[in-house]
Amino acid sequence: MQKFLLLIFLFPLCLSAQTTGKVLSADNEPLVGATVFWADSNTGTTTEADGSFSLQTETGDLVATFVGYAADTLQIVENQPITFILQEASFLEEVVVTDKGDDISLSNLSTIKVEAIGEGELKKAACCDLAGCFDTQLSVTPQTTNVVTNAKELRINGLSGVYNQVLLNGFPMIQGLSFTYGISSVPGTAVEQIFVAKGANSVLQGYESISGQINVITKNPATTDKLLLNLYGNSFGETQVNANYAFKVGRDWSNLAVVHGTRPARKTDRDGDNFLDLPQLTRYMVSDTWKLRNPEDWGWSSEIGLRYLNENRTGGQLNFDPENDKGSNAVYGQTVSLSQPEIYTKTGYRFNDTHGYNVFVSGYHQQQNSYFGTVKYDAEQTSIYANLQYEFDYAERNELKAGASLRYFDIEENISFTSNEIGRNYAGEYARRETIPGVFAENNLSLLDGRATWMLGVRADNHNQFGWTVTPRSLLKYDLNERATVRANFGTGWRTVNLFSENINLLVSSRDVIFAEELLPERALNYGINFTQKFDTEKLTGYFTADYYRTDFSNQIFPDYDSDPTQAIIKNFTGESVSNAASAEVFVTVNKKLELKAGYNFLDVYRMTNEEKVLLPFNSRHQALLVAGYSPESEKWRADVTVHYYGKQRLPSTATNPVEFQRPDFSKAYAVVNGQFAYNFKRFELYAGCENIFDFRQLRPILGYENPFGRYFDTSSVWGPVRGREVYAGVRYRIEAE
Repeated sequence: MQKFLLLIFLFPLCLSAQTTGKVLSADNEPLVGATVFWADSNTGTTTEADGSFSLQTETGDLVATFVGYAADTLQIVENQPITFILQEASFLEEVVVTDKGDDISLSNLSTIKVEAIGEGELKKAACCDLAGCFDTQLSVTPQTTNVVTNAKELRINGLSGVYNQVLLNGFPMIQGLSFTYGISSVPGTAVEQIFVAKGANSVLQGYESISGQINVITKNPATTDKLLLNLYGNSFGETQVNANYAFKVGRDWSNLAVVHGTRPARKTDRDGDNFLDLPQLTRYMVSDTWKLRNPEDWGWSSEIGLRYLNENRTGGQLNFDPENDKGSNAVYGQTVSLSQPEIYTKTGYRFNDTHGYNVFVSGYHQQQNSYFGTVKYDAEQTSIYANLQYEFDYAERNELKAGASLRYFDIEENISFTSNEIGRNYAGEYARRETIPGVFAENNLSLLDGRATWMLGVRADNHNQFGWTVTPRSLLKYDLNERATVRANFGTGWRTVNLFSENINLLVSSRDVIFAEELLPERALNYGINFTQKFDTEKLTGYFTADYYRTDFSNQIFPDYDSDPTQAIIKNFTGESVSNAASAEVFVTVNKKLELKAGYNFLDVYRMTNEEKVLLPFNSRHQALLVAGYSPESEKWRADVTVHYYGKQRLPSTATNPVEFQRPDFSKAYAVVNGQFAYNFKRFELYAGCENIFDFRQLRPILGYENPFGRYFDTSSVWGPVRGREVYAGVRYRIEAE
């Protein structure tokens, strides 16, 4: 009875200690079932049919969340009714993360299937540059295009890296000359997240992305660590130094400065072919980024980034001296010297929660001077990109983006021979200037009470030489339930070819390059389907995903290496050229400690020649991935192991070569095992690992290495690792943002 009387006495006091309010969308529509809770507390509730809520008053911040919307936090200073206005999550914000918060995730909200690779995932491997950021992934495959200078590209769906669009902070900065070495110029310590989308996707950034898109987001000056230092060294003697420093100016401005340096490894030749197993690489990169306010806030926001890259690569025979032997026909070597200043800026103005516009402008200039044996290659490129985009959110969860873009591309290449005993005929000046204005519109439409989303986009671009091209794309997402999603996409893409920088192996072999006809733009149709199932239990969280993508080319330019091993014949191919790519992947986290991932890729990439199916070279039809990682609840240390399996690959035909210069038609199947261990102190993190633990190597990958100035010399026939086992160690020191 006394307890009952006490409750009656306290009841009015309880009523007065209630915090009430509503949770609404930007269109003032009530969000039913939104979650409202006190931060750092177990006290919370959900909203009623009219969006209202009531919960016991506590001190601190009140948080409101709703699926498909960005969370909002309010600091409560007076006990008065409040209103949350939640904004629909944008493309980059629609990432559902795992419990670790920044490792890897798949979004069930985005219309496009987007694989988000966070900083935690990147730290599971050495990740010295962008080419090494996909060690624990199956969707992107790094491929070596020139073993002497270690040039690489990133492949999606078994297609050359030129068919997927690589963006830096949404800008097309890796194309033309920068394609050859551009992905190696981005240090992993400068990357915050990488977004990978397969197949046809948004038209906002352009008409390319035939096989997919990789958008690399560098660290945000406003939220990143105040200081990050990273020192790295490996068993070959290569060292790296990285430093990031961020600070704020006043309430609205923030800045991030990044410095990166790489010093060359010692000379190594394990297979005895008298050629270096890895090039001597010296690279310096500095960047500075200023950011004004958050682009989601009303009013002005801006971001401007400056970057300068200087890089030198030297490879070839052990006794090659770059100072004295450039262009020599006595000692073979390759040297690449490049410099690239660049700038980008994003400026936006948001009128309110539903209207805003953004202006994107970027530009860079690259100067490159190279020797590939007796081939002298000097090139210069200027690229400018501009995009004006208007955004309008109408009705509930519907969005329209429209605008205009301009691309300017000017490249000059000068090829000459310091010696030409084998009679090559492609020396000369190659110049190309493109001006491509375009217009675009893309609509995101919510259907069936939000269970379906249809993205329909179209753009029209006018090339100064080839005229107008219309690029339509359609993407559909349907939620079977809150954890299972089906997506389908369909769209076209096209691109013009920059032959030598995109096929650097043409310059590093003794083949003669034969232009059979004028080259037209490459064009393709891509379509695919994806299923994603997420699961979340008390002990298990994760996802299962499976997809299939097909690319049909109506014109493709792929050098013909098979008709004559001493020639590369360049022409348009308008016959049947197809990529079929099917994959499945499962990822689980057990008790928030153990992470397991398993995946499989099947790639059927071919063209029909004389009614015969011919597989394109350097593609493993079967690829598999196993990843295991463990970290205790304290997260004081972490151990990771990765296993990659690659099936056999077709190689360019050498059947008409003399017997001593012939290679098998197919490579061997092989597996590569990597491991890493990291230990965290308060501000220090020590890490050490081993890549290619069992030391698998493709022995003597250079064809005709005995006579590098002969007719059968070719450095492009690389299908596996050539440097072998690599042991590395490093230390990270960080001071978190205040």
